[in-house]
Amino acid sequence: MPRIRWQNFTTKDNMTDIISLIKEKSGDLSKNHVRLADYIAANHSKAAYMTAAKLGAAVGVSESTVVRFAGEIGFDGYPEFQESLQSYVKSNLTSCQRIELTNTLITRDTLKSVLTQDIHRIRATIDEADEGDFETAVDFILNAKKIYIFGAMSSAILAKFLGGYLGLVFDNVVLVEPQGEGGVRQQMFHISAEDMLFVASFPRYSRTAVSAARFAKERGAKVVALTDSETSPIAALANGLLTAKSDMVGYADSLVAPLSVVNALIVAVGMRRRHEIETALAKLESLWGETDVYEKS
Repeated sequence: MPRIRWQNFTTKDNMTDIISLIKEKSGDLSKNHVRLADYIAANHSKAAYMTAAKLGAAVGVSESTVVRFAGEIGFDGYPEFQESLQSYVKSNLTSCQRIELTNTLITRDTLKSVLTQDIHRIRATIDEADEGDFETAVDFILNAKKIYIFGAMSSAILAKFLGGYLGLVFDNVVLVEPQGEGGVRQQMFHISAEDMLFVASFPRYSRTAVSAARFAKERGAKVVALTDSETSPIAALANGLLTAKSDMVGYADSLVAPLSVVNALIVAVGMRRRHEIETALAKLESLWGETDVYEKS
């Protein structure tokens, strides 16, 4: 049976998502595998975060049956199947459904549990980081006539952080406000092939972010996308792709790893343009001193 890489059908816009695939293949499965398929289809938000052993126990089958099930529907193993299912869940759960899932993901020791999970996300981001892609993104920022920066929903925090620091030292930064599709395009009306757009989007992906990336690409501008994977709808529109692990923590999104990548961009740009940044910051320090921006000890 030919294998199907999970990246080919995890996004909402693709022809077949994983739940549809499971339902489609149910007719060719054994009795126990059909039981698994039915349980996953009905309880995918919980099943996505179960080990093979726990999933088997919930359905009343063995762990090895669960592993074989993953292979029967086209995966190379249970980890690949689980990653696909988690991607589907992250892209489709509503905020209310996320809250219901919190008890599955978080232990009673909330602080340590959340911090530990974020450590794992940063480590996974490091493991998958591509230094070449990162340097390409830095080059686009340094060589652009104008730097447009956009993020919608929770990703607006990432855009504001990057725009705030770059805007301190460069006069060519345009922080696009998260409005509707028409409003965003209006703010980017003058974008051209000499410019670039940095756009961030994580599940559930923002349609406005996709529209902004498409608009910039149509105008010939370079697009740097920060997102969770190559299957993200903004990834295909990017000239430079940066990925970082993000997941849901209750009804909130964990953006610790994406923010670390943004921080790395700021540091790299600063190292490449050290003289200009030192000059700009010296002037800012003088201004901050005159206006008592910071509390004096």
